[in-house]
Amino acid sequence: MTENHVRELVDLLHLERLEDNLFRGQSRDIGTRFVFGGQVLGQALSAAQQTVDSSRSAHSLHAYFLRAGDIDAPIVYSVERTRDGGTFSSRRVVAIQHGQPILNGSISFQIEEEGFEHQTAMPEVPAPEDIAPMQPLPPDKLAKLPEKLQRWLGLEAPIEFRHVWPQDKLHPSKRPPYQHIWFRVAAPIGDSAVLHHALLAYASDFNLIGTATLPHGISYYTHNVQMASLDHALWFHRPFRVDEWLLYSFDSPTAQGARGLARGQIFSRDGRLVASTVQEGLIRLRN
Repeated sequence: MTENHVRELVDLLHLERLEDNLFRGQSRDIGTRFVFGGQVLGQALSAAQQTVDSSRSAHSLHAYFLRAGDIDAPIVYSVERTRDGGTFSSRRVVAIQHGQPILNGSISFQIEEEGFEHQTAMPEVPAPEDIAPMQPLPPDKLAKLPEKLQRWLGLEAPIEFRHVWPQDKLHPSKRPPYQHIWFRVAAPIGDSAVLHHALLAYASDFNLIGTATLPHGISYYTHNVQMASLDHALWFHRPFRVDEWLLYSFDSPTAQGARGLARGQIFSRDGRLVASTVQEGLIRLRN
């Protein structure tokens, strides 16, 4: 079953080409009410990559989520070939549903070059094998939850997560705004760097804004809390594989005005900093 879910996710990132700069993608229901933001990020990157020479790989992505996506409708990606320079290529991507944009993004690509190198050190945390896998809720407890949570918690995921500091998200306690989570795609996916980039873009949307909720004793599951990603930035630094364990290290420096900011650093198991993320999200308490 896990391999089937991984294959479905990989297929999700292979878009249908409609025209030179137009692509169409489908959606996968992962238990959320609307299209998962990481899916749109991964598909936007996949669309833009198809308009760039294969010698150039993505090094940065900046996107704004404009509208909630409809799970039951396809998404069309329009790519603008903004510039192709001697070393860098820039692309603008608009994701469209029902005639309206749901995401605006800019993605930059670069030919591989040598240069100065430094990085921050990876946090000292237990190895993923020393952390117990997340256990599914027993059917009797799952049946007592609202339908939205039943679908989210009841589906088998193609990405495996292991939390260094697990938390009961149904009954969260207040804690400092940082966390470390190991993750990997749960089955081998081959050697395509383009696919690994798209899958990291997909996975990078998990748990970011959740980090900004930690000091407040709330979570995505809290019934009177509205949460949504507003924007997303992702930088690729070094080669990696998403079907091998990666450590996602998060912190949230601020929350205010019904918005929270979260940052992430993604490390390979041998301590290389392979990517960085920043995201601001809506965190609104409803009456």
